[in-house]
Amino acid sequence: MANIKFIGYDGKYPNLCNGNLIIEVDGKQYENISIVSGGFCHIGKGVVDTYAEKGPWKLDIFDLPEELEPLIDEIEAVVNENVEWGCCGGCL
Repeated sequence: MANIKFIGYDGKYPNLCNGNLIIEVDGKQYENISIVSGGFCHIGKGVVDTYAEKGPWKLDIFDLPEELEPLIDEIEAVVNENVEWGCCGGCL
């Protein structure tokens, strides 16, 4: 099992998904890892029909160093323990 440490994330509401994730895995630091919200939004015809729901973060696998791929579940668990859940559409 890898030793994964959360170093920081600088995404901020209302665009929480646009940030720089920094983690350390077995003593090696990784920066500029992108995360994607597990939430979603619905844009309706009016305010009543428009909503956003928060959800757990997922790693952007297209932006992940290959050596971290086997650790995706563990890294996502660490991220979700340390970063407020966001939603697709929080910036609406």
